[in-house]
Amino acid sequence: MSNRLPALQRFIDGLRDIWSAEPDIARCMEKAKPLLETLVGDPQLQVRSAEWPSTEGRKNLLLYVDDDYGFAINAVVRVPGRRGSVHDHAHAWVLYGVLHGSESLERYERLDDRSREGYAKVRLTSVSAGVPGKVDLVAPFDIHAEQGGSGRSVAIILRSAKLGDITQNQYDLETGAIRPGPGPTQIPFEITA
Repeated sequence: MSNRLPALQRFIDGLRDIWSAEPDIARCMEKAKPLLETLVGDPQLQVRSAEWPSTEGRKNLLLYVDDDYGFAINAVVRVPGRRGSVHDHAHAWVLYGVLHGSESLERYERLDDRSREGYAKVRLTSVSAGVPGKVDLVAPFDIHAEQGGSGRSVAIILRSAKLGDITQNQYDLETGAIRPGPGPTQIPFEITA
């Protein structure tokens, strides 16, 4: 798209350069982290995000999917105090960058021996502040959650694979139940200049 916001187009071009030179997805994501930090620090994009629609109801804005390399760029727009589910992203790598507002980024570890089908005992291991410019790298099958802050928040997400095309898990902290299912509904969304 020739009318794409320049900061987003530079991000996409940089990602394509990384993916074309690096066969290892983990290394691609590590190399992409500073590019996402630059993108979520872009003042014009931060201002523009005030116009973006809410993604409540398990939705993501789908900004871009690369036809050659398969990575996807999403955005989430959270209402104040939004409670996110504890989940993983299956085999996908994820970079999660806060663009506007604040969030809590939670990490969990699995404690059980994995012998019970559909059950996992997990516990919270860390909570970090998600503020504009903060980017969190989430490895495949890492259990985590993002919780909304006191105001509206917006994040940009780089995924090694488009969600909705893969089955991921949600974890019930009270019962231990694992609920496999599709990722968030993908809503195509263009950010133009």
